Amino acid sequence: MVTEQDLSKLPDQPGVYLMHGANDEIIYVGKALSLRHRVRQYFQPSHDEGLKKKQMVANINYFEFIVTDSELEALILECNLIKEYRPKYNTMLRDDKTYPYIEVTLQEAYPRVLLSRRMKKNGSKFFGPFTSAGAVHDTIELVQKLFKIRTCSQKLPENFGKNRPCLNYHIGQCLGPCTGNVPQEEYRKNVDKVLEFLNGDYFDTIKDLKEKMLKASEKMDFEKAALYRDLIESVKTCAGRQKATQLDGEDRDIIAMAKGEEDAVVQVFFIRGGKMIGREHFFINVRVDDTDDDLLEYFLKDYYTGTPFIPKEIFLQSELKEVSLIETWLTNKKGARVYIKAPKAGTKQKLVELATKNAQMILDQDREKIKKEEGRTIGAMKEIADILHIPGAVRMEAYDISNISGFQSVGSMVVFEKGKPKRSDYRKFKIKTVEGPNDYASMKEVLTRRFSHGLEELEENGGVIEDSFTKFPDIIMMDGGKGQVHIAEQVLAELGLHIPIAGMVKDDHHRTRGLYYHDEELPIDTHSEGFQLITRLQDEAHRFAIEYHRSLRSKGQVHSFLDDITGIGPKRRKALMKKYISAEKMAQASIEDLMDTEAMSKEAAENVYNYFHPVNSAKNELQ
Repeated sequence: MVTEQDLSKLPDQPGVYLMHGANDEIIYVGKALSLRHRVRQYFQPSHDEGLKKKQMVANINYFEFIVTDSELEALILECNLIKEYRPKYNTMLRDDKTYPYIEVTLQEAYPRVLLSRRMKKNGSKFFGPFTSAGAVHDTIELVQKLFKIRTCSQKLPENFGKNRPCLNYHIGQCLGPCTGNVPQEEYRKNVDKVLEFLNGDYFDTIKDLKEKMLKASEKMDFEKAALYRDLIESVKTCAGRQKATQLDGEDRDIIAMAKGEEDAVVQVFFIRGGKMIGREHFFINVRVDDTDDDLLEYFLKDYYTGTPFIPKEIFLQSELKEVSLIETWLTNKKGARVYIKAPKAGTKQKLVELATKNAQMILDQDREKIKKEEGRTIGAMKEIADILHIPGAVRMEAYDISNISGFQSVGSMVVFEKGKPKRSDYRKFKIKTVEGPNDYASMKEVLTRRFSHGLEELEENGGVIEDSFTKFPDIIMMDGGKGQVHIAEQVLAELGLHIPIAGMVKDDHHRTRGLYYHDEELPIDTHSEGFQLITRLQDEAHRFAIEYHRSLRSKGQVHSFLDDITGIGPKRRKALMKKYISAEKMAQASIEDLMDTEAMSKEAAENVYNYFHPVNSAKNELQ
């Protein structure tokens, strides 16, 4: 725990503090102009920062700090540490996206056009970010075809003439600078056209393509004319992605947020060169006491720590307290002045309003989606608990047996928590004590092993629940009716456990029709969410058992006669199969020949020889 002695060591300097939990994990990262004053505040009874901070302070085991030269350095370090450790009590983006860019490698003598996920200071020209990787791939492919830009990664001019030109050169889609016959100035003219095209100047490109299409038609070269026609359509499609915003030619991000009780949505419009090239939304988990300004500040720090491109201007719904500090940070990061504004009127303010409406719409849609999902999961669990007249249920386990005429019987255990599969807790059982097709006896073995194991682990752990075996279900669902339920009840009674057990009763068409519970069949509405959940649980138990049984059968089918010979393991088996192309050839080999096989001992060679010959033959040959 944090003591007064720990707090007395805090310096009156700017820096970052890291709060650690009971398991040494970092649960919160913050920055401060004065570490001494800021960190002390958390541990003063009179100081109130809201419920979220109180919960966090109650879980602090110890803290550490890093001193910086300025508050700006502390901000940068805070952003990096939050990105690195993803602390529990820091507000975080729910999704961590990276965006594709189009990179033109102007630093190369013969530039290429590439997709890039990172914006580097390497002399390249970057366009984006774009929200669709597919659109970026299409645009790059189009640019390469239009302007005959190379797609290879050869170092030019160092590798002139060292390799044969690729197919693109032969079909006229690359100028072929690798041949050494294309002057750099000629190739650069095409690269300049690429830059104009990516900057949104499509008019000259379409005009040039139309002229070429008409000339090809006049020469009756309709195949080439059709190619130019398709290219024109591709250019128009690419141009259609660029939505005019009626602003000047600056790069901007328009950022707005809509907040609910537990979630917030931040909408970002990407404007590049005065044109909207796309938009994206981000979900943020909202904690108690988070204000709109808090969430927007968290978003700016998190988002711009990870994204490689920072625009000249960022428009927000409202002005932030730390706006000047964040502006300075982004300016240093970009290497050019960055402005964060909250426009009050005009076209810019309408764009922010539009982003706000979009964020609210996405939040409403997500809320409906969550509500519907809760009906399918948590609501369905409540419905099942009501049918069985039990207080409530979070965890259900279902069991199934699979075999073919009793061969390799297996059992499956599947787990649903809050109405959703929890696959990490699924378990497989290979039946060990039952011979033949006896599903009741097999089920008894599975349940006995599962709950005996759980009770033993609980005793060893002093009653602490650690894994899927020590965590018992609220309801056990048996894939069958009266017989299967009574087997489960017998097992639990012997072990002294009291868990509700219901059977999923099927009709003559093998479809679930109701639940067998306390010696009576309870009807269930086949159109209800509870019924749908029971069906999913039953199907999952059956699928998991069949899948396990199939895997065992597959392993059995690759069984080799060599596996039956003592002393022949995987390594020797592989060596024998490599040396002798058939069992007949192996049978003809002498013991000396077999001993000459890699990793083969004399005893193992004798065992192989004796497999094909009477034992006396081996003894006679060795005498």
